Amino acid sequence: MFLLLFPGSRVSALMVRGSVGQDVTLPCRYSVRDHGVTTMYWGRGELPLLWCNNMIISTDGQRVDSRLSERYRLLGRLTGGDVSLTILQAQESDSGLYSCRVEIPGWFNDQKHTVNLIITKGE
Repeated sequence: MFLLLFPGSRVSALMVRGSVGQDVTLPCRYSVRDHGVTTMYWGRGELPLLWCNNMIISTDGQRVDSRLSERYRLLGRLTGGDVSLTILQAQESDSGLYSCRVEIPGWFNDQKHTVNLIITKGE
């Protein structure tokens, strides 16, 4: 049996709830002091070992490079390491897993966050 471990790679999981029509924010932050301003991606679903599946928004750490929809925003201070994803006017179809990957130099050092978003109809 062969077991390969990547101790430098950090993964965290979180659940966020919201209501249809409201804006929701999925948190993702990293230490600029420790790593400098860097590239990051948000995608739908689980993160593969490398890169990002189903990318919906990305930044070079200074500005947004690309986004799938205008509803996806990075409203935090990017140069301060706040790369939280805000989804404007959430819909039930937005429910599911989202993954944030912050590129940290070195082999398998990327910081990864997985967020399970649950959007329900308001009362």
